[in-house]
Parts: sequence; structure tokens; C-alpha cells
Amino acid sequence: MKRETSYLFATDWQRELADNARNIMEKTFTPEKIAEWEAADGGAGCYPMEAHKIMVDAGYYAMSIPEEYGGLGLDAKTISIIHEEMARIEPGFTFSFNSNGSHFGYILQTSMPESEKRKWAESYLAGKTMGCFALTEPGAGSDAAAIKTTAVRDGDDWIINGTKCFITNAADYADHFCVAAWTDKTKRASQGITFFFVEKERGVKIGKHENKLGMKLSPTGEVIFEDVRVPNDHIIGKEGEGFGASMSHIQMWGKPNGSAIYLGLAQAAFDYALEYSQTRRQFGKRICDHQAVGFKLAEMQLRLHTARSFLYSTFDALEAGKAGREMTAGLKKYCSDVAFQNANDALQIFGGYGYMKDYPIEKLFRDSRIMPIFGGTNEIQLKNMAKAICGRDESRKG
Repeated sequence: MKRETSYLFATDWQRELADNARNIMEKTFTPEKIAEWEAADGGAGCYPMEAHKIMVDAGYYAMSIPEEYGGLGLDAKTISIIHEEMARIEPGFTFSFNSNGSHFGYILQTSMPESEKRKWAESYLAGKTMGCFALTEPGAGSDAAAIKTTAVRDGDDWIINGTKCFITNAADYADHFCVAAWTDKTKRASQGITFFFVEKERGVKIGKHENKLGMKLSPTGEVIFEDVRVPNDHIIGKEGEGFGASMSHIQMWGKPNGSAIYLGLAQAAFDYALEYSQTRRQFGKRICDHQAVGFKLAEMQLRLHTARSFLYSTFDALEAGKAGREMTAGLKKYCSDVAFQNANDALQIFGGYGYMKDYPIEKLFRDSRIMPIFGGTNEIQLKNMAKAICGRDESRKG
């Protein structure tokens, strides 16, 4: 399953890193191992720690940690090129692996002592630290401002209470949480919600492990805060500014990073469909030579070219400070739609075989279905795009 298309946007060095990551993943994530890990915990699946260790030892964990803290200091575009290749093999693991190792930037935004920050960096680079971004709640999904979790000041500490749901990496291995909580309900969300860095040892509890349709190698669950005491120096950024800062980061950088993983799945679906259609014969010829299948393959490839151009040009625009929210919202919508559409078309090309667990398309289809939903539904992305494009109605002020 070799191909060169993604590397139109990569340097030789980036290509080497991505090739190596994919080759390691291919050896680690055999069909037998994937089936075993998906079947764990009564079918809810698990995050495979043995695979985590292999990728950590190869140097692919927490790649964005700055060089002054001992890390590689890789830029977001390079990391996404690597993650696209990893996601071709296993998107669920790649999603959690990326999320687990991406929180050191939040630690740097706290007022914790420098010595403590360096200990966290060492732990990350050793692959021992894994955590969650805890925002979503039962009544606050797309409407993130509707969260109910609170943090009440008590001397030099804050006491946090609330429950988060559908949290990626909410599992026993998680040792820290980046948590959104109301610190002043008299103000609007942009001024009254604060983000905190919270260690599990402070009393955070992990609740229900969700049994999902797909992405079973990326655990999802509840995180429960009951009178969890956190020092004031664990505030991420500034008090009351957490909501705006977090939404900006998710919108401007989180969506492009996630889109690379969607694109990896979309490419895998195309690769499998092409290979199968070149060997499967019906009515005396390869099924790819039937116009109905050939056109479907052409559409799949066209989506990939378009999505890939969109993705990596967005990173260039972000670095130049020229990307707007309508661009990143549109990128998330487009790439996640491409992942689902390509998986669906691949299943159609495989026919009845694609519906069976003996073939890889069944899993890719299951994994793809969440992509237009999480990270902000695609309907919300269109809403955000329209809002950014149209701007504020000045006549309604006052």
C-alpha cells in the first residue's frame, strides 16, 4: 500500500519521519492484534500500551515539546504529515496517541514552578505521562458554553466539581486533565470560564468507559470531579480567559491536526478499494474497469487531492498568520466528510465482503462515522463558517 501523493507537501526529512512511523505501525498493528485490542473490556476496546511503548521508544511521542525542554520541537505541519501516515494503519490509536502527548503546551501556560514543568517534560518524553482535554459535558456538546462544572476559590486553591463526558483518553492510564470550569457565573463564557491543569492524584475519578461503534483503540469515558482541590498556579493562561483561549486553539490548530488523521483513514480506504478492484473480476474483467467502479475510484482520489491540498495549505496559512476561522472550520468539515465518504465508497466497491469483519473496510467504515461528529459537528462547522464570513450585524447593536 505504497503511494506518494501526501508527500507532494513534504520535505525529504518529513517523508523519512513519516515513512518510518508508518512502517513501525504496520509491523505493530497486525489484523490479529487489532482484533484482540478491539475485543478488550467486553468489546469496548482499549488503548494498547505495548504499541504506545513501541512508538514512544521510536521517538514519536509528544513531538511538539520544545528543544529547550529536551523535545524535538516539531512544527504542527510536520507532526500532521507523520500522523496522516500513522492513521492509514490505525486511526483510533493515532488519535489517542496524539491527544495523550499534546498537552505540554498547556503546562507551559501555567504559573507552576519551572522545575515542575521540566519534570513533566521528562515524564512526557519517557512516555509515562498521558492525559485528557476535559470540556464536553452531558448537556454541553456543541454548545460548549453550557458546561456546569464549577471552580470555587478557597484561599490559594480552587475547588472543582462537575462531570465531563465523551472525553478522549478518560481511562485508568490518564494522569492529568485540562479542565474547563466556571469561575464566575455572573459573566459570559468568554470571561467566566477558566481552564485548569489537574493531576489525577488530586482525587479525579474515571467513570464509565463508553462502548462505541468504532475508534475502539481510542478510549472514551467520563471524568468526575468531586471537591478536587487545585492550586492557583495550575490555571492555564489567565483566570476567566480559558474559554476563548481554548476555543481559539481548538479551532485554529486542533482542527487541522485532527484533519490529518481523517485524511489518513480516507487514504487507507482508497488504497484498499483500489487494490481490491484491480484483483476482483466480474463479467470477464477487473471491476475497476467497469465505469461505475472506475468513476467511484476517481471521485475518491479527487477528494483526497483536494483535502490534502486544503490541509497543508492551511498549515502554511496558519504559520503566516493568514488563516481565518472559516478556513479551519471548513477544513474540519471537508476532511471528516471525505473520510466518511471514502470509507463508504470503499465498502460499496468491496460489496458484501466489505460488510464482513474479515476485511479491513468494515472497521474503517466504523471508525470513520464519528469523524463528522466529534471535534464539533459538521453542522456547527458550517454555522461557524457562516458567522465568520458574514461578520457581525452592526445594525443590531444596542
